[in-house]
Amino acid sequence: MRIQRHLLGLAIALGCSSAIAQALPEGATTIPDAAKIPNRLAIKYFSPEQIEEFKQLDHYSEPDWVTENYVKTGKLPPVEQRLPEVPMVLKTASMPDGVGVYGGVFRHVIGGRPQGWNWSAAQSQGYGGINYTMQQCLTRTGPMYQLNPNELEVLPNLAQSWQWSEDGMSLTMKLIKGAKWSDGSPFTSEDVRFYWEDTVLEPRIPSFSSQNALGEGAKLEVVDDYTIRWHFASPNQNQALYNMSFMTFCPGPAHILKPLHPKYNDQATFESFNNALPANQVPVVTMGPWVPVDYKDDQIVVLRRNPYYWKVDEAGNQLPYIDEMHFKLATWESRTLETMSGQADFSNMENPPIYIETLRKLANPDSPTKAMFGPRNLAFQIQMNFNPTLSVTDEREAAIRQLNRDLKFRKAISHSVDRKSLGQALVKGPFAAEYAGGLHPETTFYNKDDVVYFPYNPQLANQYLDDLGLKDTDGNGIRNFPADTAEGADVEIVLNTGNGTSDTVFNENLVSMMADVGIKLIPRILDGIQGDSARDSADFDWRLNRSDKELIVPMQRISLLAPVSKSGPYWHRGTENNPQVLLPFEEQLVEIAHKIVLENDPVKQNQLVRELNRITTENIYHVGLVAYPGALLVNKRIKNVPNAPIIAYQWAEDAVMRERFWVPKDKQISELKPNQLPEYK
Repeated sequence: MRIQRHLLGLAIALGCSSAIAQALPEGATTIPDAAKIPNRLAIKYFSPEQIEEFKQLDHYSEPDWVTENYVKTGKLPPVEQRLPEVPMVLKTASMPDGVGVYGGVFRHVIGGRPQGWNWSAAQSQGYGGINYTMQQCLTRTGPMYQLNPNELEVLPNLAQSWQWSEDGMSLTMKLIKGAKWSDGSPFTSEDVRFYWEDTVLEPRIPSFSSQNALGEGAKLEVVDDYTIRWHFASPNQNQALYNMSFMTFCPGPAHILKPLHPKYNDQATFESFNNALPANQVPVVTMGPWVPVDYKDDQIVVLRRNPYYWKVDEAGNQLPYIDEMHFKLATWESRTLETMSGQADFSNMENPPIYIETLRKLANPDSPTKAMFGPRNLAFQIQMNFNPTLSVTDEREAAIRQLNRDLKFRKAISHSVDRKSLGQALVKGPFAAEYAGGLHPETTFYNKDDVVYFPYNPQLANQYLDDLGLKDTDGNGIRNFPADTAEGADVEIVLNTGNGTSDTVFNENLVSMMADVGIKLIPRILDGIQGDSARDSADFDWRLNRSDKELIVPMQRISLLAPVSKSGPYWHRGTENNPQVLLPFEEQLVEIAHKIVLENDPVKQNQLVRELNRITTENIYHVGLVAYPGALLVNKRIKNVPNAPIIAYQWAEDAVMRERFWVPKDKQISELKPNQLPEYK
């Protein structure tokens, strides 16, 4: 039986919405209320049982062409033999348009490119929805945004159910019995064991996970083919259930990967395993609803329905409804443009400068696309590098690191930022709101009464910088370090940033705002790979970052909210030779973070989250800039699309449950590979 998590909604119901009473420090205020967002979606809530359940039905069906071309010819067993003993049933109550019809094409456009299909070795499939299609995990968090706030819980997936021991030291999970990979091979505990022991815990294989990602000291016991048991070093490692979802714990097919692993093949190497299953090696073996069957470099990935998919609707129809999915390999910008024009079906719109023009176009009754704006759960921030020595190469960098660690300096920078002007430069109108840092506004765990905000106040900013001894001693308009620091050089700070339209807006405005208080800000424009590399190696003074789900659900990404390990947060990493040097408030954050993930009482947990956010904003752990909403663009011909933010617990591609999408017969477009299923050699 699944464990229920009554979080914020229950806390509010019990009357715990009062602010954590704290006197505001000098220069601080409460965060201003934000304007209402046009076209803001209204989310309909359900209980977990109204979304999905495991249930044996009297009858199962599939597309007629599968029965005629594959079952009757002996290529496939009947559908009831391909399904688990007790399949997952997606419930009609939570389907906006109800039981669907088979057929048609679902079209994506992405800017990423598949590295390969071996996600067990941290190969990306290109993102934009294709990773979610391929990587099926033990639990699922994406659809949780639709759960009643007082019934919030991690949803089952490949793990059908779980139960904690009385002492909270172990977690027993039942896997779906009789589920099969897309080539017909059984999915069993061996797939989980291989992924955990031979990839996650193998240091020579890169992984999306780690031992402690599932809870302190996590160890796996295989009980039988469909039962596993986790053992932990401390009780009630509740965040483990969140971290068994995408991307942290999605097992690959052991029967395919074991012969490629050096532990089981003397001819294999770890390098060959890490690079196994290249992008052009199709079809792919997956537990997902669609299977890649064709790949053309820099053009397209074509996926067809998985004949062994383990979910059905309440009428017994094997899912998915849609037979074919495309991922056109283009750019992220073209994803939005093609969806707006009707050439693609689905896009997360995250680029505020185009919002007004998009709304104008979509107001046309003939527009093929609709837009749904969510809460302001996307936010930009300045992350200041707190490690005194990691990747420091000269005296200037060392001096900047020491300034970053000084609260008075962080206050000065926060007071230097005119967030109202910055928001309007990003997008005109009511979309952007002032953001103090910490948890994202308008999300489940956020409470504005906890936020300590240091607003635009250049006079106070200049006073703080003067107090720090940063004065313009050579008359060039730029403050200098004291003579005994960095040889009294100009205070020049490098800002690592991306090359997108929004990044450009921030770069131009932040350079001007910092110049107004005598700091020379130098943007260092990096592409995605370069930026990630610099971030991971701590090669930055400051970095402009757009955060998403790491600041929405504390239990899911606690390592990005407090330095609970040496790997994070991104702005305070450490190594053996250059360890973290925690400030006193960081030690408080660590203590609270550990309590949050272990706390079972939802009221107490909510209070701890609120305290974490207060300390984060009071100490300006990162400098918040502006928060803004994203919009989900969907072609009107696609049915069963619920109102959804582009990101909550996961990105919308997972949250909306694409396996239940369908297209009316008269709106279906031609398939590239009609009446075909994956053909494995």
